[in-house]
Amino acid sequence: MTIPTEVVGSLPRPTYLQQALADWDAGKATKEDVVQAQDKAAEDSVQRMEKTGSVLVTDGEQRASSFATYPITDTLGGTGLADGLAADGQYFAIFDDGHHRQLPRLVKGPLKYKTYAYENFKKSKPYASGAMKQAVIAPSMLYLLYPLSGTVEGYPKDQFVEDLVAECEKDIRGCFEAGAKRVSIDFTEGRLASKKDPRNPWTGADLLQTFIDLNNKVLDRFSPTERENIGIHTCPGGDCDSVHSSDVDYHELLPSMFQMNAGYFLIQLASEKDKTKVYEEIGKTIRKDANGVKQVAFVGVVNPLDPRVETPDEICDALVTAAKYIPLDQLGATDDCGFSPFSIDTKPKHGSPDFARDIAFQKIANRVKGVKMASEKLGI
Repeated sequence: MTIPTEVVGSLPRPTYLQQALADWDAGKATKEDVVQAQDKAAEDSVQRMEKTGSVLVTDGEQRASSFATYPITDTLGGTGLADGLAADGQYFAIFDDGHHRQLPRLVKGPLKYKTYAYENFKKSKPYASGAMKQAVIAPSMLYLLYPLSGTVEGYPKDQFVEDLVAECEKDIRGCFEAGAKRVSIDFTEGRLASKKDPRNPWTGADLLQTFIDLNNKVLDRFSPTERENIGIHTCPGGDCDSVHSSDVDYHELLPSMFQMNAGYFLIQLASEKDKTKVYEEIGKTIRKDANGVKQVAFVGVVNPLDPRVETPDEICDALVTAAKYIPLDQLGATDDCGFSPFSIDTKPKHGSPDFARDIAFQKIANRVKGVKMASEKLGI
């Protein structure tokens, strides 16, 4: 046995795939052209991740428009937008470098996923020789499709929430039925919910507890045994090598986050300024019994936004320090975030998405090595 470790989910899309998506939006390529590029990138992702020594691999979300929008649109440019949605929704986030990401707006019910994560998983599973995991979007993110104030004619918010919970449950169950060993729920909006950014009204609407309760509505549909393999991922964003909420103190999130009855949590930490403070808070607030399941904190030991590759020794040292505050049986290791949550991402600090892709596999391989070293030092 060693300290458990796993990737969050996404990898940078190679230049040829990003170009195919842009050409499709511009009417210069067909869906078939894009699918061919996605297949090539997904196969390469699985095979290269397996070479890192990872026990669980993903296809790097190469078929997803983004971690948040894969259920509702084929591209970030709006090609293939699902019925009942308009492109002019509220901002999901405004990043520190000034760019933003925008969500669609629900204009007609009922909410229905156009694409489920398990459909993409099934296409990529044949590429793998071992076990795979899958990331899905939290219902709390898609809650932002509904207007912040006002209603959708003929579709009250209560009914929307009921439909949203059902769709998310279907997404998770479908992943397990397709053969995924673990499913992690992306919850980057958690820390952002305390940002109170006047440019982005939902961040000042005190939605964090609403998000926690909504996500628990999904989690509580699963047994403790199932929830052992359902995780929650949190980070302050990771797009175009920039973040959206690293200035929000983790204390604003962590006590609430561990109210969610998930079996494990993937927590950004490598890029955090005061890691010890966060390790200590995790140790104090993580639960031994979350409605029948013991929670495990996978702490971030790799920063996907930084092209410098962490050494195995650095990763080992971080985990040994974390173990001073977090019980060993509740400690794991991960990357701070997906390496490219959005399909169009030039990775400016890296110079190109292709170079960033190579760096990502080096970082993952070193994480695996560092975890092994830490496990030996800690006697696991």
